[in-house]
Amino acid sequence: MRVRELSLTALGWASFAFVAGGVLSLIGFLAARGLPALDLELFFDDTPVWDAVLGLRPVWDGIWPAMAGTLSLLAVTMALALLPGVCCGVYLACFASPREREWIGASVDVLAGIPSIVMGLFGLELIIVLRHTFVPQGTTCLLLAGFCLALLVLPTLITAVRAAIEALPARLSLTADALGLTKAQTVRRLLVPAAAPGILGGVILAMGRAMEDTAVIMLTGAVANAGLPAGLTAKFEALPFRIYYTAAQYTGPEQLARGFGTALFLLLMSETLIAAAKALQARLSHKWRGK
Repeated sequence: MRVRELSLTALGWASFAFVAGGVLSLIGFLAARGLPALDLELFFDDTPVWDAVLGLRPVWDGIWPAMAGTLSLLAVTMALALLPGVCCGVYLACFASPREREWIGASVDVLAGIPSIVMGLFGLELIIVLRHTFVPQGTTCLLLAGFCLALLVLPTLITAVRAAIEALPARLSLTADALGLTKAQTVRRLLVPAAAPGILGGVILAMGRAMEDTAVIMLTGAVANAGLPAGLTAKFEALPFRIYYTAAQYTGPEQLARGFGTALFLLLMSETLIAAAKALQARLSHKWRGK
């Protein structure tokens, strides 16, 4: 038994070292190649900062429009996915019958297994169908990309919400029953607030997936030069697509360095988002526990 325990411990540490080493190597590589290019010129090129931020002058060779497009795409995606994802997860955890849990859960699993490129093709086919039926002037745009990304991250949200609620101790529901609360009151006033940190964790994962996906947006509205987002029905720029485009079309070391700088900035954006969400998670947990 002692040998087995030592073997499992060694295997665990080796796995941790492998994962940590891979992550640190990737971050170190991006930092070494991207940090020299990470300056105001990368964001705004030769356009004055405030003129670019306020949209008074276009930015032709900086990543500011792609950054604004990424944030707009993230906002549209979460606006479309957040309420259905949370509600479906709550329904599966609290109200669904065993048969409903089985077939709805199977549907969620199938949706989760769809590759992002297939979801992009679905969005492209959807806009073609709409152009021949209800929306003759329809084209790929920010709204279509956000809708397809919302479908892509919906399983992550549903699974996280369901798991967070089902992981709560059974005594919470028993206490609510003893106090005479209805099922709806128990869910709204007790279970969902108690599961809020776990639900927020699912939202973080969904936002990270939406922010970094390239295959969907390259077929549903992202372009290399569109300027700041002009509306839900307009083309847009995004950081993942800009990285892809730079990697495929760069003509010299300077452009390649800008691509690495863009990739490093996208990684920093994701880490900042995760750090802020973790802080909010801790605050919600402390508030729930009354500390």
